[in-house]
Amino acid sequence: MADVKAITEVAGAGSETLKETEKILTDYHTTNLKRRMRCITFFVIMAIAFVIITIVNINSGNVDIGVAEIARAIFLHEGTEKTMDIIWTIRLPRIITSAVLGGALALSGFLLQTFFRNPIAGPFVLGISSGAKMVVAIVLIFFMQSMKHVSSFTLIAAAFIGSMIATLFILAVSRRVHNMASLLVAGIMVGNICSALTEFVITFAEDSDIANLHGWQQGSFSGMTWSNVWVCIVIVGVCLVITMIESKPISAFQLGESYAQSIGVNIRFFRVLLISLSSLFSACVTAYAGPISFVGIAVPFLVKGAMGTSKPLVIIPGCMMGGAVFCMFSDLIARLAFAPVELNISTVTAIFGAPVVIYMMIAKRRLANA
Repeated sequence: MADVKAITEVAGAGSETLKETEKILTDYHTTNLKRRMRCITFFVIMAIAFVIITIVNINSGNVDIGVAEIARAIFLHEGTEKTMDIIWTIRLPRIITSAVLGGALALSGFLLQTFFRNPIAGPFVLGISSGAKMVVAIVLIFFMQSMKHVSSFTLIAAAFIGSMIATLFILAVSRRVHNMASLLVAGIMVGNICSALTEFVITFAEDSDIANLHGWQQGSFSGMTWSNVWVCIVIVGVCLVITMIESKPISAFQLGESYAQSIGVNIRFFRVLLISLSSLFSACVTAYAGPISFVGIAVPFLVKGAMGTSKPLVIIPGCMMGGAVFCMFSDLIARLAFAPVELNISTVTAIFGAPVVIYMMIAKRRLANA
């Protein structure tokens, strides 16, 4: 609106100036309208994709369930005991968890990219997921040997601590190097160190638990329960609300720390909040599904490209929906591609996400050389 007012004030110097002003105003409103239509189209497509993938996910598996049966079981709670058990105990918790955690992972990547001002910053590439994985593995082994039980909140707390440890190291490195390639190498090194320590710790686990721990390390949404679903919804939901509330400071931060500070943003507190939210999103994913690769980088990039904007007010819900659909689709492929053998979710997300990251790096280099 400020631009429109400034343009309007210019009018009055003559008919030519007035015509130019009218043209600028028309172009301004046309561009805004096109951008809004792109955003609306994106959300409509994501909503349709979400519904379709949900139905296909519930329908597909060792036991095929028809669409009519699915509708009756979900909305009317009617159906055979076997059908109800498959839908409500096995498939729905897995689908909902993959959607919630997929969105959380995409948002974690978006916040990290905003913080580091780097398009390839993501929880997996920067080694943050590996740090979370390391501490969770240590906690799991300890509880398996002593108490035989570990709560959801304990796992998430452990993953959060691991995420923060890795993030603090990356922060220390980023203060000394400002090159994208150097930051990427530092993240890869952090990931490798944490993975090596995780493997070392797992050797001390009981033989019966080693296979499960190795499977968890590769990432999977299998075995989710309703208690897992509710914990994920609560934690991710609270973090999502806080992120949406902070959308205006995030938008200001995208324009530079000096600008954000000039409009009253407490930079020190804001930086801590941004990293904490990103780590919580990533921790929740790692605690339940293990480290999942490339979602945090590829999805925000694709969402920004599809919407034609990087405004946090629309990108935040866009990343949530985009990450949900991406992970639900990847989980479907992981389940069905070589059924009854199930692929690790990271294998599928890497197949789809890695080419996007490669394209990003090539495009960035082209722009730099232009």
